[in-house]
Amino acid sequence: MLIQTEPTPNPATLKFLPGQAVMTAGTRDFATPEDAEASPLADAIFSTGDVEGVFFGRDFISVTAAPGVEWRELKPQVLNVLLDHFSSGAPLFKPGTAAGISIAADSEISDDPDQAEIVAQIRELIDTRVRPAVAQDGGDIVYRGFQQGTVFLALQGACSGCPSSTMTLKNGIESLLKHYVPEVEKVEAI
Repeated sequence: MLIQTEPTPNPATLKFLPGQAVMTAGTRDFATPEDAEASPLADAIFSTGDVEGVFFGRDFISVTAAPGVEWRELKPQVLNVLLDHFSSGAPLFKPGTAAGISIAADSEISDDPDQAEIVAQIRELIDTRVRPAVAQDGGDIVYRGFQQGTVFLALQGACSGCPSSTMTLKNGIESLLKHYVPEVEKVEAI
């Protein structure tokens, strides 16, 4: 089995491509070792001790190195964990755990019910134009809400903590949404 790697715009994050599906639906972000307990694979990656985040996409895994950790030392460890997992056919998640998108309830913003049509337009643009592009860079952007002209988004995977994420939000996503949905005034990450 050959696992390819790609750099991401976030220098702390590397994208691993196992050449097969990772998630059949949704994505999953593991920001802490405790989050990773739901997945034997994420747990094993965190167990290297040098990892700050793991993200599962449709056909990739993004791993964020802890501050001060060099990829030349961490990459072989992560590759070994991934090879062991995919060659063994082990499940991605422990039985009885949620496998889809992990959404913290406290980070949801209530949408104004009168804005349902606008929210639908925003979600459609994010799902069809933004998320596929961001997945190319090893991350994901998840809609969290729309209030008083502001779209709230959560950054995951390589996007979380990326030095260029502010530029992506403001120059890319905000410009796109403002162009197609005039009611959007700004975009904020939560």
